[in-house]
Amino acid sequence: MKLDLLLRNAEIITMDPDRPVAGSLGIWQGRIVGLDEDLDGLDAVQVLDLGGATVTPGFIDAHCHTTWFGLGLAELDVSGARGLDELYGVLGGAMTDAGAVTGDGAGWLFATGFSQTQHGGSFPDIAELDRITGERPLFMRHNSGHMAVVNTAALRLAGAESPSFPDPDGGAIVRDAAGHPTGLVQETAQELIQQLILPYSLEDIEAALERATLYYASEGITSFTEAGVGGGWIGHSPAELAAYQSASANGRLHARAQVMPVLDVLHGLGGHASDSVGAVPAGLDLGITSGFGNEYLSLGPAKVFLDGSLLGETAAVSHEFCSHGHKDNRGNVGYFQADPAQLRERIEAAYAAGWSIAAHAIGDRAVDLAVDIIAHCQAVYGPRRVPNRIEHASMTRPEQLARLADAGIAVTPQASFFRDGGDGMTASLGPERLPWAYRAASFLEAGVTLAGSSDRPVADGNVLRGMQAFVDRRTESGAVFGNPAERLAPQQALAAYTSGAAAATGSLDEKGTLTPGKLADFVVLSASPLKAPAISGLQVLATAVGGRFTYQSTGFNAELSPESSFAAHSS
Repeated sequence: MKLDLLLRNAEIITMDPDRPVAGSLGIWQGRIVGLDEDLDGLDAVQVLDLGGATVTPGFIDAHCHTTWFGLGLAELDVSGARGLDELYGVLGGAMTDAGAVTGDGAGWLFATGFSQTQHGGSFPDIAELDRITGERPLFMRHNSGHMAVVNTAALRLAGAESPSFPDPDGGAIVRDAAGHPTGLVQETAQELIQQLILPYSLEDIEAALERATLYYASEGITSFTEAGVGGGWIGHSPAELAAYQSASANGRLHARAQVMPVLDVLHGLGGHASDSVGAVPAGLDLGITSGFGNEYLSLGPAKVFLDGSLLGETAAVSHEFCSHGHKDNRGNVGYFQADPAQLRERIEAAYAAGWSIAAHAIGDRAVDLAVDIIAHCQAVYGPRRVPNRIEHASMTRPEQLARLADAGIAVTPQASFFRDGGDGMTASLGPERLPWAYRAASFLEAGVTLAGSSDRPVADGNVLRGMQAFVDRRTESGAVFGNPAERLAPQQALAAYTSGAAAATGSLDEKGTLTPGKLADFVVLSASPLKAPAISGLQVLATAVGGRFTYQSTGFNAELSPESSFAAHSS
């Protein structure tokens, strides 16, 4: 037997408790054959001497928005602006730049990366936006994804300019004291504007996936979960999965993808009266459900939004927000995206048809609802091979920990929120509830599966910085966010983005550890994240999916045999 690739002279962190470290790793036909002495006597087509560099399992981002991120890479980025005057300047400059017009919404000005936390808690004045943009409609996404800033031209096109226009269920057109729109649209109200833009073409989505996943490769990401496609305010096309399939077939998808359809796109299928799929409005055509696909592209759980966001103070919480960023907000405990009874009925219908559930639940009231529904579904219809999940689980009361563990529900809290949003969330939540926010160590202590994720582009998607955030929990001001006891050890932080994320996505049998028989997905780092003084200071030297390099940095000086035929993207 001749190996395809042999890595040697490396510090290999396998994340496999039965064999935690190694110095050599062999790969054949995209899978790991063995480690160290397993490889004695075996030749290889290619041999890489890594010169002592560190190898870990490929990073897995268990919750991100890849199409959105990829589209944003081609849109106006306002995230660097500090202060509204600077923001207005960036928008004004874009008005003279024809390159700012992108996508199918010809004439629109699309911008990404806005957060009021970058502007002292203030939102743009719609009158100033109108002065800058005139009759050119503006759609500027908020970092959270749960709201957007628009101008009067956009509201007029949507027919929502009038003070008497009603708010949609689960959303709000924010208005001033006189009833006039301020330009801020929250939650489902975004769809009023998005329906003027959507759908994006499949070619635009495929190009966005290529841009995004090449970026992922440069950060060591080999797998990700796309948290919502096909509909709602998070989807980009009813045929979004087709763009994923095309990107995969055309070599434009540079990481393995698990794709969550939003619950809204599930529909009645018909069928035999005895079929649960035919009896409930909860399927995709042909009866496809969670788990369908292959090791490169598969369907994950159905994604359902229960509530909103903490930064936008629309999450369903049990105690009112302290409301430092909003006026007249006394008694605000957020809200659900729909009537809880209706949410329960729709989720149970999907679960009965064979779907796993990924419930977006930020506030602790939403976590209660999610656990209640999922635990009931599991008791009635049985467990699912792809785990049920709560996305974010941002506010979790102490007594909810055991309930999550008992139900076997995985969670995806984002450490990436701490730096940019931690100070704002601290002010919004207040000292009594702050220890409930974005738990990590207590999830693990309770036996809850913890998956590392970014929610990119809502927050920074760099995994090394995410690991650092789990370890130190530092905010932009330097404070420790929430409870210091929630900080993770470096080993636990690495596990979150490897074995933990693999377990949460139902793929631990295939990836997440460097174990013989598993997929050869790995990342080469400049040093060990378990020993480095600052994990965020490490460099990604190379990334490989199935033993084939998706990224090699200019600093990757490994000795590669001359006959190497592995495709690689250099920085």
